[in-house]
Amino acid sequence: MAYEVAAPKYVRLAQTLQRRIEDGTYPSGTRVPSENQLVQAFGMSRPTVVRALDLLKRDGWLESRQGYGTIVRGRPAVVEHKDRRGSEALTRDETQTPGRLVEVGQVPVPARVASVLGLPKRAKVLMRRFLVVEDGEPVELVSSYFPAGLVEGTDLESAQLLSGGTRAHLEARKKVRFDHVTERVSARLPERSEVALLELPNGVPVLSVLVVACDASGQALQVSDVLLPADRQELEDTYRLT
Repeated sequence: MAYEVAAPKYVRLAQTLQRRIEDGTYPSGTRVPSENQLVQAFGMSRPTVVRALDLLKRDGWLESRQGYGTIVRGRPAVVEHKDRRGSEALTRDETQTPGRLVEVGQVPVPARVASVLGLPKRAKVLMRRFLVVEDGEPVELVSSYFPAGLVEGTDLESAQLLSGGTRAHLEARKKVRFDHVTERVSARLPERSEVALLELPNGVPVLSVLVVACDASGQALQVSDVLLPADRQELEDTYRLT
């Protein structure tokens, strides 16, 4: 099989509920079934149902309203946001991008990546870390993570530069199909190694764009953490008022 890592039950339940929100089974503004109803409908324990609902609340699909229950918010704005960071992380041709491949290898999965990939703590994933340079200045540090079972027999494990992008390579070699991307933007202070690679002055934070690329079922195939020096970025978005 091309992809053999099974997501935990609560992640699979969250994915099922998310698809029902997307297809209109649970319309925006309505209440989702109660915990008891979900336990009975899916044959899962209450803790599993609670974790699935908490995951959807965290990602903006649901919200709790006192005295009314859990409400469907619809597709979060972060999912609809069409920034180029996500597509670039999937399609970047390393052989044609100014910069260098910093690291390739099996690493313990970071906590925020483990929850997205549905992997247990201490699991190993493949990481490719690439530093993008423009006009002699580092502008992006991209760390891409892949489930170990997905990259077997591919060139992603090689320390050589990858041509054509990770998406095209995986779709050709492993017969998976990328369907949609979610981007989550946050800010934090950089780690010491990130300060050195991005040549950051003391005290300058980084913007982190967590790019989650999934297949049609909602299973994450690649997670990329794109770090941007906050003192060199200007983010802009345009949206229609309703």
